[in-house]
Parts: sequence; structure tokens; C-alpha cells
Amino acid sequence: MRELTVTEKDCAQQLIKYLSKYMEEAPKSFFYKMLRKKNIVLNQKKADGSEKLKTGDTIRLYLAEETIEKFRKTPEKPAAGKQVKYPKLDIVYEDEKVIFLNKPAGVLSQKAKETDVSLTEALGAYLSEKNAGEETMFRAGLCNRLDRNTSGLILAGKTVAATQQLSELIAERAVGKYYLTVVKGTVTETERIRGYLTKNERTNRVSIQREQQGDAVYIETAYRPLCAGRGCTLLEVELVTGKSHQIRSHLASIGHPLAGDTKYGDAEFNRRFREKYGLKYQLLHSWKAVFPELTGTLSDLSGKTFTAPLPSSVRRILQGEHLTGEGL
Repeated sequence: MRELTVTEKDCAQQLIKYLSKYMEEAPKSFFYKMLRKKNIVLNQKKADGSEKLKTGDTIRLYLAEETIEKFRKTPEKPAAGKQVKYPKLDIVYEDEKVIFLNKPAGVLSQKAKETDVSLTEALGAYLSEKNAGEETMFRAGLCNRLDRNTSGLILAGKTVAATQQLSELIAERAVGKYYLTVVKGTVTETERIRGYLTKNERTNRVSIQREQQGDAVYIETAYRPLCAGRGCTLLEVELVTGKSHQIRSHLASIGHPLAGDTKYGDAEFNRRFREKYGLKYQLLHSWKAVFPELTGTLSDLSGKTFTAPLPSSVRRILQGEHLTGEGL
């Protein structure tokens, strides 16, 4: 599965035109067939190709990488003779339909440019080797993404049906997504905060407002303190809505920026963690995914909770700051 995000320069055109530009060698009949079968979806919903695209729209291609590259004039392939080194996979859970991974900080979920090697390619290589000799028209697709420097749980489907249902569950907020972070200040109460988020695509920064303005989208974040230390608090954060930089910007907007966050954080607070622990990026870990009662394709996941263990670097920080919590 490949996910495309519509940028400002590509908005206001029809979906079918966008697809034709992306896969120039594919006939329109191919796109219409894939749209009918929901192998291509717009914002996790069925589309017919006539939709006018907006900045930030997501297009998911539930197609084999080989199929996508076959129809592209400039396929995304590594340089000839160059050995590709894939990130090592830390598998939290795997069955015939899904695979859940613990992504290290510093690794891309999906490539940002042609020369990148991301978790998507690493997963494709792992499954190609595991299923050597088997023919398949679909490669596993990531159903959630994390910022490069955010570690933790990534959910992926290994079949079209599983990937689509998993993506729909996430889009419908049916899967509970919980993160761990250390923030500035002492937090004593469990809270649920709401607001509106606007993203500047040019600067890759977001801003938070209390009221809806312009293209701002609604966001909701819940958190509860697990332990308070010296001028900081270990929080469990529930990502109710899943928008870009939501946790980082939303908590910063109420005076509790994340440790290490150079984009939305506090310089003095960051310096303390950088000098003491070598922390150079936001301390944010995708910790748990809690599934509802399910039937059908993903019934094996019904009512289950999956946890991604903390990186050793984060454990060292928690120990150094005397921050402990249940289940850590």
C-alpha cells in the first residue's frame, strides 16, 4: 500500500487527473476499476474519480509496489549496483493478516523522496523474503504513520481486506491510540482538550486555535499524568483525532511542551534533556493500540491490546528523572 498526500500545488484538480499524472502509463479504465473495487480510496472512503482534491487529502493505493512502479515513467528504484540497507524490524505481533511493528526514532514510516529507505520498504523486503516463491498482487501497507523522530507502534495489513478494515477502524477512531511522553511542568489532573489545527505546508509547522478559522480542522487530545518529577511529568496521551504534529503542538499550546521538541518546545527545558541524556528530538512514543470487539476479517484482534516496549534511551531518561508508571 502506498499513501499520497495532496499538496497545495496539486489541489483543485480531479482525483482521476491526479492519478493519471502519478501513474502516467496506466489507462483510465484501470483507475476506474480500482476505484470501484476500493483498491484506491480518498480519505479512507470510496471515490469515483470526479472528486476535487484539497490540500491535505490522502489517497491510498492498495496495490502491489510492482504494479505502481510498472505504470510510472520514473519508477522509484535504488541506484544500480547499490546495496539497500533496510531498517531492522522489531515485530510486536504478526499473523496471516496483519503485522504490528515497533518503529525506532529516526526511521521514516514512508519515504519522503526517491532516495529514502523507510519502514515501508523494510517491511516489503521482509515479507518478500518470508514469502519467497509465492505470487501476490498486494504488499503490506502501513495503516498509521509516525513522525521520523517518534518511536513506537505501527499497524500494517498484509492483505487488501485486512489493510482496508484496519484503515477504516483507525479513521473511525475505533482503535484506541495511546502515547507516552515527558512534558514540561507538573500535570496533576486527567484532561481532555479540544481545539482547531492549521498546517503551513511550506514551513511544515502547525498552529492551534480555540475557535474554527479558515481551513483549521478539529482536534481532540486526552491525557493523564502517570508520574511527576523535577519540573516535568510523564504523561499517557490518547490521540483521539490523528492530525499532523497534534500531540506536540496541542500540549505546547497549554504550556506543557514535550521534552526535546525543537519545533514546538521550550529551549531551556530541551537543553536540560540534551545535556543530561543527549536527547536531540521530541520524546514521544506510540505505546499502545486498544482494539474494540470485532467480527469478520480482523476478529482475531477483537478486544486485544498491543504494546510497543519503550526504547532503552527513553527508559534511561525515565530512570534518571525518577519517572515511573503502571505497565512500564
